[in-house]
Amino acid sequence: MNLKAVSKPIRKKDAMALITGQPVFMDDMIPGNCLIVKVLRSPHANAIIEDIDIDKALKAPGIEAIYTWKDVPDKRFTMAGQTYPEPSPYDRLILDRHVRYVGDPVAIVAGDTEKAVERALKMIQVRYTVLEPLLDFRTAKDHTILVHPEENWQSLCPVGADNKRNLCASQVSGHGDVEQVLSQCDVVVDQTYHTKACQQAMMETFRTYCSIDQYGRLNILSSTQIVFHVRRIISNALGIPKSRIRVAKPRIGGGFGAKQTVVAEIFPAFVTWKTGKPSKMIFTREESQTASSPRHEMEIHVRVGAMKDGRIRAVDLYTLSNTGAYGEHGPTTVGLSGHKSIPLYGLVEAHRFAYDVVYSNVMSAGAYRGYGATQGIFALESAVNELAAKLSIDPVKLRMMNMVREGQAMPAYYGETATSCALNRCMDRARKMIGWDEKYPCRDLGNGKVRSVGVAMAMQGSGISGVDVGSATIKMNEEGYYTLSIGAADMGTGCDTILAQMAAECMECSVDNIAVLGADTDSSPYDSGSYASSTTYVTGKAVEKACRKLKDQIVAIGAELLNAAPEEVQFEGGGVRRLSDGKLASLQEIGTKSMCGNNQPLTVTESNSSPASPPPFMAGMVEIELDKETGHVEIVDYAAVVDCGTVVNPNLARVQTEGGLAQGIGMALYENVQYNERGRLYENSLMQYKIPTRLDVGKLRVEFESSYEPTGPFGAKSIGEIVINTPAPALAHAIYNATGKWFRELPITPEKIVMGDKDGKILS
Repeated sequence: MNLKAVSKPIRKKDAMALITGQPVFMDDMIPGNCLIVKVLRSPHANAIIEDIDIDKALKAPGIEAIYTWKDVPDKRFTMAGQTYPEPSPYDRLILDRHVRYVGDPVAIVAGDTEKAVERALKMIQVRYTVLEPLLDFRTAKDHTILVHPEENWQSLCPVGADNKRNLCASQVSGHGDVEQVLSQCDVVVDQTYHTKACQQAMMETFRTYCSIDQYGRLNILSSTQIVFHVRRIISNALGIPKSRIRVAKPRIGGGFGAKQTVVAEIFPAFVTWKTGKPSKMIFTREESQTASSPRHEMEIHVRVGAMKDGRIRAVDLYTLSNTGAYGEHGPTTVGLSGHKSIPLYGLVEAHRFAYDVVYSNVMSAGAYRGYGATQGIFALESAVNELAAKLSIDPVKLRMMNMVREGQAMPAYYGETATSCALNRCMDRARKMIGWDEKYPCRDLGNGKVRSVGVAMAMQGSGISGVDVGSATIKMNEEGYYTLSIGAADMGTGCDTILAQMAAECMECSVDNIAVLGADTDSSPYDSGSYASSTTYVTGKAVEKACRKLKDQIVAIGAELLNAAPEEVQFEGGGVRRLSDGKLASLQEIGTKSMCGNNQPLTVTESNSSPASPPPFMAGMVEIELDKETGHVEIVDYAAVVDCGTVVNPNLARVQTEGGLAQGIGMALYENVQYNERGRLYENSLMQYKIPTRLDVGKLRVEFESSYEPTGPFGAKSIGEIVINTPAPALAHAIYNATGKWFRELPITPEKIVMGDKDGKILS
C-alpha cells in the first residue's frame, strides 16, 4: 500500500500553538468576570449531616450563593461518562446529606473572587453524626455497614449489583472445567496480587466554565473527554432537558481517563443554572488528589496450571475491585482485568473469571489508562513468571510456546478471533533489543549492585465492541480545502492530527488542507468520546467512510461540469478528470459550482460502530540495576515493541508509548495511596504522591511490529492504553531475578525490597 499521509510522522496540528503559549486551554479562553465556585468537603469518611448553618457565610462580602443538600434535586445519577444505559449505578446526588468519604461535597459556594469564597467556606458550620467507616474493601461484601443504604439507589444494567450487599457488580464467566484441568496439571501457581489506587496526575486539573447564552441555554466549556456524555449527565443531575444544554471542549491539558468522569462540571453548571450568571470551577492539585477519580484498587487471586513441558492449560482468576464511595466505572473496569489478560494465552483449555466490585468509604475510583487490564495483566503476567521459575523454563520461551497467535479464537475475549496479531514478532524483537539471552536472569556487578532483566506481554482493545460510536462530518469548501468535524476529544493524544491524516489520505491532499473542528454537542456529529482506545479505530473508520461518500459527491458535480456521466470521470486529489480526453474540473471550480444552482451537497456525515474490538499487542522487557543495600532500583533500559496494526503516525505513536511506559513505571515503583484509620488520604499533593520524572524512567526504546487489521482504517488498531500494561509485571520480574523475592503488591518500594522476606512481605 503506497500511503502518502498515513504512516508519516506529521507534526501535530496544534503543536505551534502549544509551544508558543497561545491561549488554547479553558482558563485562557473565558471571560474574567465570572463567579468562582468551590465546594466545602467532608472531614469524615462516613457521616450524616444533621444541620448546616450558612447564614454568616452568605452575608460575607462577595458571596453570591451557597447551596446545601436541601437545595438540590433528590434524584440519583452517575458521573461515569458511558453510553446509555450506563452499567455504572445511579448512586450520586449533587449534594447528599449522607457523606461517604473524606472529601465528599457538603456545600457549594459561589462568589466574586477566590478569596471571598475561601473565606466563606471557613464560616460554614456543619453538625455531623459521625458513623463508623468501612475502609477495608476485603471485608466490604455483605458487611453490616452499608455505604449506600438509600432506597432510591438504582442499577440500570444487569451487572450483579446490590447496594444492600455493598456490591457494585458481580459476575462469573468461563469455559471448560477449570478444576478438572488444574487437577491434571503438573505445576499450579496459586497467588494473590494487590494493586493500589493510582492518580492520573494530568498537568491540567479538572476545570469547567458555564454560562447562559442568548437563547437561555446552559453552555458548558469543560476540559473533558466526553462532551455528549456530559450533556446527558448534567441533564440527569439538574433535571433539565438535554436540548437546553450545550457542551464543548477546548484543548485539554491531559486526561488519561480522569476526564471520562464528570468530576467538576456538576457544580458550576448548578450555580449558573440557578443564578443565571457565568461561573467557573478549577480544582486545586489537592482536590485533584483527594476528590477525583483514580484507578480502582484491586486484589487479584490467580491460579495458573501447566505441564512440565511448559504448556499452560488452565487459568482461574478472581478479582476483588474497590470502587470506593461511588460506583463510577466499577462494573466495567473490573471486566478488563480478566478479559484482557487471560486471552494472551492461546492454548488454555479452560478458564474461569469471577469478580466482585465493592463499595467502601474511600475516594471513589474511575477510569485510568488501561482501565482494569493494567491490574489484571500485572497479576497474570507475574503468575506466569512465577510459573516459569517453578518449571525452570526461560519465561520468554514459555510465552512463545503459549501466546495467542493470529487466527486463533479467544474464548476469554468475548469469543473474538485474533484477526491481526504480531505478538510473537514483538516478543522476539524485544528479546533481541534488550539482549535477553545474554542478560537473563541477572549479573552480579559487585559492591552490592545487581543487574537483571524482566519480561511481560500485554493486550488491550480498540473501542467497546457493539457499543462505541464514532462519527465524522467532512465538508469541501469553495477553495477546495476540507473541514473535518469530530466529536472525539484530542486530549494530547494527537487524534485531531491522526484523523486529519486519514482524511488527507482518502482525499489525496495535504494534511494542511484538512481543517479539524473539535468536540461540540451543538455542531459535532455524535461520538461516544475519547476513551477505551476507540478514536483511531472507531472514529477513524467513520472518517474513511465519510471521505468515500464525499468523493462520490465531488465526482457527481465534476462530471456535470465536464458534461460527462459519473462513470466517465475519476477523482484525483486536485479535482475530477474526464477519462476520454484528460480534461480536469478543479476542486476550486467544483466548490464554486456547488454554491450556485446546485442540488448536490458537498457535506457528508458518517457514523461507525464495530461488532469487534481487535486488540493491540505488546511485549516489554526491562533491565534494572538494583542496590541490595538500599533497595534502590535504577532502570537501565526498557525495550517496548508494539503491534497496533498500521502505525498512523510513528512520532505520535512513539510518544504515546513512552508516556504510557512512564506511567506504568510510576505505578510499579513509586505511586502509593494510603489512608489513616479515619479514612483520610495521606498523599494529598505531589510532594507526598511521587510520580516519576524523565530522569527516573531510564532509557526507553520503542519499536513497532505492525500487523494489518482488516476491520480498521488503513489496517490500524489502537495504541492509547496498551502501552501502560507491561512495566509493572516486567519490573516485578526483574526485581525477583535480582533478589530472589516475589513482590505481589504495588508499588515495590526500596523499603519493601530491603525489609521484605522471601515473599516480598515487610518484616515486622
